[in-house]
Amino acid sequence: MDATKLRRAIARTRLAPVAAFPKRLARVARHDARVLRTSARWLLTSREHHNYTYELTKLSRHHLAWFVSVVCDVPVGQVRRWFAEIEGDDKLRGHIETATAAASRRGLADRQVRYARRIGWYAIVRARKPAHVVETGVDKGLGSCVLAAALLRNAAEGHPGRLTSLDINPEAGYLARATPWADVVDLVIGDSVASIRALERPIDLFLHDSDHSRVHERSEFEAVEAKLAPGAMLLTDNVTATNVLAEHAERTGRRFLAYRETPARHWYPGDGIGVAW
Repeated sequence: MDATKLRRAIARTRLAPVAAFPKRLARVARHDARVLRTSARWLLTSREHHNYTYELTKLSRHHLAWFVSVVCDVPVGQVRRWFAEIEGDDKLRGHIETATAAASRRGLADRQVRYARRIGWYAIVRARKPAHVVETGVDKGLGSCVLAAALLRNAAEGHPGRLTSLDINPEAGYLARATPWADVVDLVIGDSVASIRALERPIDLFLHDSDHSRVHERSEFEAVEAKLAPGAMLLTDNVTATNVLAEHAERTGRRFLAYRETPARHWYPGDGIGVAW
């Protein structure tokens, strides 16, 4: 009996789990070894302690391009060009590197610029041409810079817009305090729900990226509903952890779609983008 026939014969016996165990163990060990190598490299080379930055895998980038294409109803080739546009913005990249190196919190930040799913945010703003974007949760301001860069490109094409960035931390947003990006950013410090309720200008695009508890995320979407312009789009950075935006979309008669990113060469499993429109 050849090896193939023997394996098939054993697979039909009670010995099958025992015979398969070495192969299963080897696969798990290879996977765990890769994770341990990646984790050890990150511990030695990165300074980040939260809001991790990384590149996307090639496949994850392809999926993100199609995700944006579908939710914004634009050709996927155009989305890829917008990805290339933000990633090729050397002025923004240089600013982020310089500002990070000079910041008081530089001991907890990497100078290397890695946008991950934020290139999706950029493409969505480029596609939708919103007059008013609101984001909650700013941290260093990397996402704010990406959104502001998209708004500046839109303005150059005749579609001006502004970004209102909300955060409870008075030290937040240091990356977005330099021109030209600061020229289109209004940084508001305070509780996000109270700040949303105080906004007077209609919102065309809303992004939740603050306190990621279900209660707070739900409170933001409930508060922003009365502030939305017709046809507004809602985004959440918390889609891999909760179903809050999907539930809100169902209650309000919207469509919903989610994308989960896959980081390249990083131990963190990644976040995602949830969209209701």
